[in-house]
Amino acid sequence: MPDSPDLDPDLWVPDEAGATEYSETPLSEEALRSVEAELGYQLPAAYVSLARTRNGGLLARTAHASPAPTTWAPDHVAVTGIFAIGRTARMSLCGPHGQRLWLQEWGYPDLGVYFADTPSAGHDMIALDYRACGPDGEPVVVHVDQEVDYAVTPLAPAFEDFIAGLVEEQAFPD
Repeated sequence: MPDSPDLDPDLWVPDEAGATEYSETPLSEEALRSVEAELGYQLPAAYVSLARTRNGGLLARTAHASPAPTTWAPDHVAVTGIFAIGRTARMSLCGPHGQRLWLQEWGYPDLGVYFADTPSAGHDMIALDYRACGPDGEPVVVHVDQEVDYAVTPLAPAFEDFIAGLVEEQAFPD
């Protein structure tokens, strides 16, 4: 994996598709502190590093292995985009389709921070799970499936491992 996930040219959709939905300007220290205060969690350093150069966007590598079957596939989950650390993009952590929506309107469990969506239009999400580490620790990355009583499936031990594990959908046979 490159030194920083933002240096990986194959991670993001190459053009500005989804820029208004998922992306914001590179993350400032002031915006980071404000978002973390609102969420009540310290975000992983790798996520912050990514947002300092590309703050959210649509992914070019849209699949991640899953150790258990999901409603998407028997061996993986699909991922659409990573939310900006901010408030202005529709798909940002504190934006209109951010944390508050998933907890209050969709009834997702309050286990951490929902930072990535899937093609299911809200029926499953990717989250940073802080239950074992507390709000200042290093969270694991999990898949939460609303269709199966909000089943939680661990995907990666840390954010950078999740990013490194993203592959193209074709990597999984039908």
